[in-house]
Amino acid sequence: MSNTVRVGVAVIIMRQNTILLGERIGAHGANTWATPGGHLEFGESVEQCAIREVCEETGLNVSKVTKLDFTNDFFSAENKHYITLYVKADYEGGEPVLNEPNKCIQWRWCDINNLPSPLFTSLKNYLTTTTLTA
Repeated sequence: MSNTVRVGVAVIIMRQNTILLGERIGAHGANTWATPGGHLEFGESVEQCAIREVCEETGLNVSKVTKLDFTNDFFSAENKHYITLYVKADYEGGEPVLNEPNKCIQWRWCDINNLPSPLFTSLKNYLTTTTLTA
């Protein structure tokens, strides 16, 4: 382990009573469900990162990025430690496209009252203190 803490940005995108989640593969958290997001790049704002990552991963355009909360996430199996910044972004329309098939099997609009499992560690941690509302 490099003893480096990384910063991730997780983007909550809601449509009516659903949230956009992807089934992860490859990287840490494989076979779990997570929001779009990724690493904060040097010199990038959290809002810029959110917009970039959503577009790169799903092809969707989002706007009005609002800061929510953060989680402190340990991935012991992978020896990784992240601070994940949660934001909410306004959905502008369209359907998600699988732009990174080596990182995600599928994108799905999931009912906020019936989320798939297992959830990505960061999202599970976030939901211990927050309730999703449309």
